[in-house]
Amino acid sequence: MAADTGRYRSAVSKSKDPSGLLISVIRTLSSSEDVQDRETEKGRLEEAYEKCDRDVDELIVQHYTELTTAIRTYQSITERITSSRNKIKQVKENLLSCKMLLHCKRDELRKLWIEGVEHKHVLSLLDEIENIKQVPQKLEASMASKHYLHATDMLVSAVDSLEGPLLQVEGLGDLRLELHSKKLNIHLVLIDELHRHLYIKSTSRVGHRGKDKDKGRSALKDTSVLDVGLSTPRKLTEPSQFSTPGTSSMRELQEMREDLDVDPEENSAEFMGILIKALAKLKKIPETIKAIMERLEPELKQILKRSTTQIADHAYQRGENLAQDNQPRLLLELLELLFDKLNAVAQAHSVVLSHLQQIIVSPNGAQEGIKLYEQADVYAKIQTVLQMLLMDYLDVKNTRSAAEPSAQLSYASTGGDFGAFFAKKKPVRPKQSLFKFESSSHAISMSAYLREQRRELYSKSGELQGGADDNLIEGGETKFLCKPGARNITVIFQPLLRFIQEIESRMGPAQAKQCQLHTFLTYYINDLFLSQVRTETNKEIEAVTKVSDPLKILASADTMKNLGVQRPLLQSTVVVEKSIQDLMSLMQDLSAYSNQFLEMVCVKLKEYKEICNTAYRQIHE
Repeated sequence: MAADTGRYRSAVSKSKDPSGLLISVIRTLSSSEDVQDRETEKGRLEEAYEKCDRDVDELIVQHYTELTTAIRTYQSITERITSSRNKIKQVKENLLSCKMLLHCKRDELRKLWIEGVEHKHVLSLLDEIENIKQVPQKLEASMASKHYLHATDMLVSAVDSLEGPLLQVEGLGDLRLELHSKKLNIHLVLIDELHRHLYIKSTSRVGHRGKDKDKGRSALKDTSVLDVGLSTPRKLTEPSQFSTPGTSSMRELQEMREDLDVDPEENSAEFMGILIKALAKLKKIPETIKAIMERLEPELKQILKRSTTQIADHAYQRGENLAQDNQPRLLLELLELLFDKLNAVAQAHSVVLSHLQQIIVSPNGAQEGIKLYEQADVYAKIQTVLQMLLMDYLDVKNTRSAAEPSAQLSYASTGGDFGAFFAKKKPVRPKQSLFKFESSSHAISMSAYLREQRRELYSKSGELQGGADDNLIEGGETKFLCKPGARNITVIFQPLLRFIQEIESRMGPAQAKQCQLHTFLTYYINDLFLSQVRTETNKEIEAVTKVSDPLKILASADTMKNLGVQRPLLQSTVVVEKSIQDLMSLMQDLSAYSNQFLEMVCVKLKEYKEICNTAYRQIHE
């Protein structure tokens, strides 16, 4: 019996469905034909059920606490569900009642809703008016801290509000006129800031580098100064200062934001991009381009004047006197400094052009159909300013020579009696001033004070900010660092030629063929300088050869002593040798034109040989 009970228990445990087990038992009882087997099977089944009841009772006794807790929990849950159903039913009834009441009061509710919307709009307008009233103060603070993009956004938004939703508010009339006036004039400030970074900030590091370099070589001689920078090409401005934004950064430019906690001028390239974006928001890009083109040449001339003053002050600090020394070495220093500064300016313009191009091609561009200037225009103006400088220092117009009195014209006749030249004349006393103020303590202290002020400006920005003494005005004319003359080309030719090659390498092939500075340099040397050298050489040699008896004119004792010779020399020989040496030095300085100078040397030697042969034959005849 126990085995049968275990069999039923195992069958119950294996079967997941009790009804299936019951059907199986019924099928077994119905299929059996013996009554005894049925009774036996029935007994085993009853015994199994009794065993199961005993097991259940034992489990209930063992887990009475858990079972009681479960029953109570189930009862509590049932009660809460019933309560919730009753509450939901009550809520539904209340909602239906509210719906009926609201339907009866819908006109009044609509009116209250409209009034609520109006009140919210009025409150928003009052908040906006309160914020706009603070715009002038915030705008002044932003302009003072040079956060121009934030100031522009704030000003444009305020003006749009005053001319839009708040147009009918009469109490804002004065504020509307004030902000509108500032919006019309703020672009002038932005353009001035853009030009300051283009021409002042971009060359500030160049000025410091030039000053440091000048300190390092202040103890060197003239020849060592001339060798500085001639063997290696000039480097451009550091890419960290001006990094040209590429096409990959267009999204960054469009999403450019100002950090109000940092110095906006820390990165000059980003600051110029912010200025251009602010000008685009003001729709002043055409005016900006026009101002850049109009102020390009004057700003470059100001760089030239400031650089001239800077070189003059450095020479003064080294103890040099421009009026006495008057050496072309200072001109070379000026050109070296100018080349660095002009390269920095050109690089800054390339950054500005990149920002302008991205603003114009962007979907939210300021305007359409805007014509940009090109980098070639910048190089053209740079060449124009350098050409004007070269024309002055090389004395292309020959103004200095014309102003100097000629020895041959000093004896010219005035049309009077020839005997007047032999008449006794009263001695003419030279006009001398009784006293001068140039060496007075007041003049010296004032000059030192002005130079000290300029040195402070160098230490701050590396550039002069303009002033009464910046142009080196003397007698109404610009003071030169050295005496203008054609021979200055020998000192500056090689650096100038390298700078021209740098410009041509950055310009397009078609534009490089029309390089204005290259054309001027070629024209000057071929048509003016070579002709002038040829004329001067001819005059010097003809002055000692085409006389009545050139063989009787000997060199002076001092000349023979300087040459270290014992035998007497003809003065013509000394002059010809000096001219040949001069041409040989020109061959070294202007190596590109060495063939022309060699041809001059050969021609002069051949001519002098003929003169000597002719004189020798006349002696033997």
